[in-house]
Amino acid sequence: MDVKTLCLGVLSLGDASGYEIRKMFEEGPFAHFHQASYGSIYPALSKLLDAGHVTCTVKAQDGRPDKKVYAMTDAGLNQFRTALFKIPGADKFRSETLFMLFFADQLDDGHLAEIYDAYTAQYRFFVEKIRALDNTGLSRGRKFVRGFGLATYEGALRYMEDNRDHFLASAKGEGWRDMEALLECMEAETQDINKALAGGDK
Repeated sequence: MDVKTLCLGVLSLGDASGYEIRKMFEEGPFAHFHQASYGSIYPALSKLLDAGHVTCTVKAQDGRPDKKVYAMTDAGLNQFRTALFKIPGADKFRSETLFMLFFADQLDDGHLAEIYDAYTAQYRFFVEKIRALDNTGLSRGRKFVRGFGLATYEGALRYMEDNRDHFLASAKGEGWRDMEALLECMEAETQDINKALAGGDK
């Protein structure tokens, strides 16, 4: 999904500055879905402005530079709805921590335990944070995605807590079939994804 569509998605919730849009993808709910940098957001907003999909109002601020606030137009809302009328691609999950844990045999025991426990604490933090949120007045989409996130974090946290002792105590050097299994997994995943996106046997 391109950055223009991402910006329209944020503006469909209310008016926002480029900085506020960026924060949505840095610290807000969309940080879990996509990444959007200042270098891509402002050119996207400029194109949306030229196309009449957003308007821009300059607001003066005491002792600070003027603030540009963007608002979605009816044409922008129609464009956003059109962009959503598609079959989404497969999810992509990125994690530097899981990459490091994949190569656990290359780490010393102390550092491995430190990484594992920090990752567990991160998931525990998110579980507690989402559980504490108030769902009153939220749209069904927001409630569903929030619940999906909670279920995902809870499942991951449960898995890490249940497997910590076994994982950290396992012997090194057992991965004689790692490359073979990895290639098998890649081939099977590619076939399954292509089949699913093609609509099964159609």
